[in-house]
Amino acid sequence: MKLLCVSLGCDKNLVDTEMMLGLLNKDGYTFTDDEYEADVIVINTCCFIGDAKEESVNTILELAQRKIDGKCKALIVTGCLAQRYKQEIIDEIPEVDGILGTSTYDEISHVLAEALGGKEHVQRFHELDELPEVETDRILTTGGHYAFLKIAEGCDKHCTYCIIPSLRGKYRSVPMERLVKEAERLAEKGVKELILVAQETTLYGVDLYGEKSLPKLLKNLCRISGIQWIRIQYCYPEEITDELIQTVKEEEKICKYLDLPIQHASDRILKRMGRKTTQTQLREIVEKLRREIPDIALRTTLISGFPGETQEDHEELMEFVDEMEFQRLGVFAYSAEEDTPAAEFPDQVLQEEKEERRDAIMELQQEISYDFSRSMIGKSLEVMIEGKVADENAYVGRTYMDGPGVDGMIFVQTGGELMSGDFARVRVTGAMEYDLIGELEDEFTE
Repeated sequence: MKLLCVSLGCDKNLVDTEMMLGLLNKDGYTFTDDEYEADVIVINTCCFIGDAKEESVNTILELAQRKIDGKCKALIVTGCLAQRYKQEIIDEIPEVDGILGTSTYDEISHVLAEALGGKEHVQRFHELDELPEVETDRILTTGGHYAFLKIAEGCDKHCTYCIIPSLRGKYRSVPMERLVKEAERLAEKGVKELILVAQETTLYGVDLYGEKSLPKLLKNLCRISGIQWIRIQYCYPEEITDELIQTVKEEEKICKYLDLPIQHASDRILKRMGRKTTQTQLREIVEKLRREIPDIALRTTLISGFPGETQEDHEELMEFVDEMEFQRLGVFAYSAEEDTPAAEFPDQVLQEEKEERRDAIMELQQEISYDFSRSMIGKSLEVMIEGKVADENAYVGRTYMDGPGVDGMIFVQTGGELMSGDFARVRVTGAMEYDLIGELEDEFTE
C-alpha cells in the first residue's frame, strides 16, 4: 500500500516522523508524495504556537478530502495537536480514523492495522512520561548526509508562555548507549553531520545519571567513524557549564556553534516569562563563550510583544541585540496559548504592536548579519554541500555557522562536480544579508 506522511513543526517532531516511517517501511508500505495516490495518510502535527496550530488543522482538513476524491482508506493524526485536542479532532473531523499521542508514535503500525480493518477512531494514548523505543532504522527525510539526534524528550522548565510540558511530559533523557548505537547506525547509512536536539540539550543526563552528561555524550559521539560535524541546538544559557564549553572548544568534530534561546533581555520580562536568567547573566555567558571560543557562532530566538512588554522593554531588547551582535537570530511575535499562565496575564499587547516590534528587531538583525557576512569575505571555510543550483555552475552549502533550515547558506561557484554531503574548502568572495558567496579554494583567483 502507498503511504503519504506529512511532518509539521520542529525537528524534534521530524525525528518521531522518521521513526514511524521506519516502522511502516518494515511493514511493507511504499511511500508517495502524491496525496491522490496514497492509500494511507499520516499527519504528524504541531501546535506550539497559533500559526502552527492553524497549519496543522488546515492540513488535516485538506487531506481529509482525499477520502472522498482520492484513494485514501485511512487517515491518521499524530503529534502535539493530537495530544492536546484528541477529542475535538474526533468530534469535528470524522474522516480521521486513528489518533496517537506524543508518547505512542511507536504504535503507528497497530493503529493503522486496526483502522484499515474497519475500526473507527482508533486511539493510542499512554502516560506522557513514557519514552518510546524503536529498534527499526529510521527513514531519513533530510537527504541522508545530516540527521537530527533527539537526545531527550519533554521539559521541566514551565516557562509561562509554553505548552510543551503538558504535551511532551517531564524531561526524560534517552539512555546514552541507545543514542550512541543510533548514531553509529546513522553513520553507517552515510550521515556525516549529527544535530543534537531536545526541548533542552544542556540538561541531558541529569535524570538518568545524576549529573549533566552532555559533554560525555559528545565525546562518545565524536569517536564514531564517518561523523564529521556535530551541532548542538537548544542550549539553555543558565545550564551551560565550563565542562561543556571546553568540550566544544577541544573536540574538532563539534561545530563551534551554539543555539541559545534567550527569549528576551529585560529582567522584568524575563521574570514574567519564568526564565531563569537575568540580562547580566546572559551577557556573562555570551562573553565567556566568545572569550573561550573566539570563532563561535551564536544563534538565539526572541519573543516580541510578551504580555506587559512596554516600549521601554522593547528598546532595552533592541539595545541588547545591537550590542551582542548574535550571528544568527530569529524573532516570534508572542502567541497566547490556552492553558498557559501568560495567556491569562491582563496586559496583553496588541497584535499589530507585537508584529511591529518583531519587524524592528529583524530589521536591526539584518544589518548586524550583513556586517558579519561582509567580515567573512576573504576567509576560507569548510562547507557541506547541500545541492546544485539549477541551470548554474554553482552549488549551495552550509558552513559550521549554519544549521539546516534556520540559518543562511553559502553559494559555491565551480565548474567541477560535487555531491550532496561532500565537504569542500571554499574561499568567501561575496556577502548578502544572510548568505555568502564563494569559490572552491583550489579554483580561487584574486
